[in-house]
Amino acid sequence: MDAHDPTEEEAGVVVGLAHRLLSHELSQNDVDVVHRQLGRFPRGMLAVGARCVCGRPVAVITRPLLPGGIPFPTTCYLTGPSAVKAASHREAAGDMRELTTRLETDEDLRVGYERADRLYKAFRHEIALMVGDGEDHVAAVSAGGMPTRVKCLHALVAQSLVMGPGVNPIGDLALESMRDEFDPTVCRCPRLAED
Repeated sequence: MDAHDPTEEEAGVVVGLAHRLLSHELSQNDVDVVHRQLGRFPRGMLAVGARCVCGRPVAVITRPLLPGGIPFPTTCYLTGPSAVKAASHREAAGDMRELTTRLETDEDLRVGYERADRLYKAFRHEIALMVGDGEDHVAAVSAGGMPTRVKCLHALVAQSLVMGPGVNPIGDLALESMRDEFDPTVCRCPRLAED
């Protein structure tokens, strides 16, 4: 086994999660809500990966290949307006630079982040297999800057929301720093047209 491959236990976890999430038929209501959240049609959306306590989608699962064969490595995609706004505020505050610096000095954080990268790729791989998408174009690419830097808190927070606490330590830290603006256990969803 290569150090970049998931362990057997990790692979089992992501396979189970992918099958559980994609086993729920995507409702037109969820597609409509995400459309309103994003201000555009959610191309390649396969499932809702995480919900606000009120039931609205907060993060979705997206195909590795969008319609037209467009590569899309960001499998866990943040859609909830409060979450997106809070992540943007943390990015503007310099959290990405700070967290990247921590990765250079905190061995446990670095090891956990490398594990998050393996799990993300394994999760996307399982989804690609399930929906028949090729993934050669993104197989070596993760999301959010993993495994060596912090590039996009939105993607890392989405992974934490979809895959649960303890999977992505940087996503978990970002979520904690966002609690005053976004917390999936407290509904702060803005009213959207047709709500």
